[in-house]
Amino acid sequence: MGQAISLSSRQEDKSETGASPDDGTTQTAEPVTGRSDRDEERVLIVTGFCVVVFTLTAMAVGSGVSVNVDREVLLWFRSAEDTANAWGPAWFEEAAAEVTTLGGYTILSIVVFLTAVSLFLLRRKTAAVFLLSAVVSGSLLSSLAKLFFSRPRPDLVVHMDLTFTSSFPSAHAMVSTFTWLTLAAIATRFVPRRAMRVFVVASAVTIAVLVGLSRVYLGVHWPSDVLAGWAFGGAWAGICWLLANWLGRRLPRHEEFGNADARTDTTETAR
Repeated sequence: MGQAISLSSRQEDKSETGASPDDGTTQTAEPVTGRSDRDEERVLIVTGFCVVVFTLTAMAVGSGVSVNVDREVLLWFRSAEDTANAWGPAWFEEAAAEVTTLGGYTILSIVVFLTAVSLFLLRRKTAAVFLLSAVVSGSLLSSLAKLFFSRPRPDLVVHMDLTFTSSFPSAHAMVSTFTWLTLAAIATRFVPRRAMRVFVVASAVTIAVLVGLSRVYLGVHWPSDVLAGWAFGGAWAGICWLLANWLGRRLPRHEEFGNADARTDTTETAR
């Protein structure tokens, strides 16, 4: 038992400092967000796909090709008798309004701030900086994109939520996508089982999808706004992930982004 605890302590020291207690050597940092080259290839493919989708959507909006589809989809969510009424009962409208807050700056700012503080307290400063950098820079890009395209909000239906900026791309869709995906990327570093990591990422995607759909349902965005927001958000999350991995391979290891595997091995050894 004493040998197991001693071995566990040495493993914990190694996972925290990146140095082996036996040979005194210092290892280079592992990728701070990924686990293998295969993961990096997948993220690169998805990021490229998102860039293509955003580019094509922006071209369709700029040329007017998306107008008819946007109108049909937006009206599909409204009553045929009265476009001021959204499809479904009153409680469904309330649910959509609540879901859309998951992509709003107020809720996301609170979640990101509390997560960053938690990471600092856990001595995962790299993860905290990664989170804050990705979210703040992405939010700035969202604002710049809106200023650049300056697309008017839908005028076909009554807006069921307050709006203050232009329409393209949807900030709720974009910001929720890269924020929840970035949070998921950090969370997966603390989860040892692959099935659970997949579930965490899938949950982030689900939230972003629901937020985007709620924006169309509430009548405050054209469908193409939301599609572009998803694509832009996914691309930005992927770019930040790849950049963090690239930097993680080249900087000396002072701390780990998260090391679920090391903790799992330590627990099993102690048993």
